[in-house]
Amino acid sequence: MKRILVTGGAGFIGSHLCERLLHDGHDVICLDNYFTGTKQNIIHLLDHPYFELVRHDVTQPYYAEVDEIYNLACPASPVHYQYNPIKTVKTSVMGAINMLGLAKRIRAKILQASTSEVYGDPSVHPQPESYRGNVNPIGIRSCYDEGKRCAETLFMDYHKQNKVRIKIARIFNTYGPRMHPNDGRVISNFIVQALGNRDITVFGDGRQTRSFQYVDDLVEALIRTMKTPESFTGPVNIGNPNEFTILELAQKIIEMTGSKSKIIYLPLPEDDPIQRKPDITLAGKMLDGWEPKVELEEGLERTIAYFKEVL
Repeated sequence: MKRILVTGGAGFIGSHLCERLLHDGHDVICLDNYFTGTKQNIIHLLDHPYFELVRHDVTQPYYAEVDEIYNLACPASPVHYQYNPIKTVKTSVMGAINMLGLAKRIRAKILQASTSEVYGDPSVHPQPESYRGNVNPIGIRSCYDEGKRCAETLFMDYHKQNKVRIKIARIFNTYGPRMHPNDGRVISNFIVQALGNRDITVFGDGRQTRSFQYVDDLVEALIRTMKTPESFTGPVNIGNPNEFTILELAQKIIEMTGSKSKIIYLPLPEDDPIQRKPDITLAGKMLDGWEPKVELEEGLERTIAYFKEVL
């Protein structure tokens, strides 16, 4: 049994990670300030004897004795991270400094939940870890993109300077139950609109592409990343390389929900990537042959069932 700290543990991804770590027999501290996370996501874990919930903001120092830290705390959807961009940068940067400081003091291993957004609007396709990105440092998305890029820098420098044991995982588009209904992400948007028979809003012409991974596949990859040899720090791409246009996704969700929704087109937001697809060669090599198992249709069925229940 390990004692494991999960920051952002009441969020969409964090709650699934906490659940899996408890299932694997570990003692879990879930840290969250409930900006985008919610108690509802982890309410079923509250009676577990090895689960501890702490309300805390990672921009402030936190002290605990743990073996491992998963640093997931940060709003991850444009609606939420653009609401207070300064706070978003602080969460990424100060949160990383505080958690790395904790890991250094107690000699814990620490994983940073980074993002495909470090690649910006990529000019290389698919994106390997060696690609340095095409990011606008002063755009509306830069509070998140550059905050996460700075966090990666901090992780590498704490590793080089202070020998902190680090892992960096670059997470690509992820979906599944417990997504926030109003988070502005494309899958949750489309499902909520389709279930309400409202117009489905596609930005641009809908030909821009995304790759969608189901949350269970991501959680498995994060746990495997933490278990890699200490010589491997990452970054490592974690995503599903199956590529779909936004229009294809909208049509599939209309079909699967039996919706009467019509598709309408709106202008493409500033700095919105045209293509996003991970190169997961490194993940397959370093994460014990990991690859996504859940196909889009199966994952959408589970996610649609969840939204039918909560809406």
